[in-house]
Amino acid sequence: MPIKLKLALLTLMMSLAIGVRAQSMFTNSYSQTVNTIVPDDNPNGINSTITVSGAQGAIQSVSIGMTVTNGFAGDYYAYVVDPAGDLAVLANRVGVGGGNPFGYSETGFNVTFSSLATNNIHFYQLGSYTVDGNGVLLGTWQADGRNIDPESTPSAFNTASTTTGLNLFPGTNPNGDWTFFIADMSGGYQGTLVDWNITVVSTPEPASVQLLAVAAAIGAGYGLRRHLGGKRFVQ
Repeated sequence: MPIKLKLALLTLMMSLAIGVRAQSMFTNSYSQTVNTIVPDDNPNGINSTITVSGAQGAIQSVSIGMTVTNGFAGDYYAYVVDPAGDLAVLANRVGVGGGNPFGYSETGFNVTFSSLATNNIHFYQLGSYTVDGNGVLLGTWQADGRNIDPESTPSAFNTASTTTGLNLFPGTNPNGDWTFFIADMSGGYQGTLVDWNITVVSTPEPASVQLLAVAAAIGAGYGLRRHLGGKRFVQ
C-alpha cells in the first residue's frame, strides 16, 4: 500500500479511536407515570417497574426521581430493586430519629436521588433545602440508605448504616427490570405517587471501545480504498 494511503488510514484510525473513546459514556433515561394513591398506613404499599434495555457496559452512576404529592414526608418508605435483586433504600421515614418519632412534615417529594449527590435526604432539615408552594420537598439528594425496618424505634435511625443507597449499583449491568416501591407507614395523611424515573450512565469496557474503534477504522479504510478505485499512487 502506498505510503500516502497508509498515512491517511493511520490518521483516520487514530481520529476514530479518539472519537469513540470521547463518546464511550452512554446515558439511558426512562420514566413511568403511575398516578396511584399510596394506601395510608399500609406497609404493603405499591410498586412500579421500568425495564432498562440497550444500555452498554457497566453502570457508572444512576439516579432515581420520584414525584409524590400530598401526605406526610415522614410517613413514606421507598426503595428501588435492580435487575440482580439488590435493594437500595431511597427514603426511610425522613426526619425520624431520637426526639422525633414522626419525622418531617413536608407534604410530598419532587426529588432526584443520585449516587453522585452529597447530602443525605434522611435529615435534610439539618441543612439547606427547598420546598415548592405546596410544601413539597425539591432537589437532588443522596439516597437514605438506612436498610432497617421502617417501624424501628426512632433512635435506631440515628445509628443505622447508610450503605444501602445508590452507591451499590456502579459496576453492575443496568439492563433488566428495575422495581420501585413506596409505602405509607403511618396513618393520618394520604398521598399519590405521580411518577418515577431512572437515568443510568454506563461505560463499556475499554477493550470493547478499542474493538469498536478498530472495526470502524477498518470499515472506513475499506470504503476509502473503494472510493479511490483501487488506484496506485507514485510515492
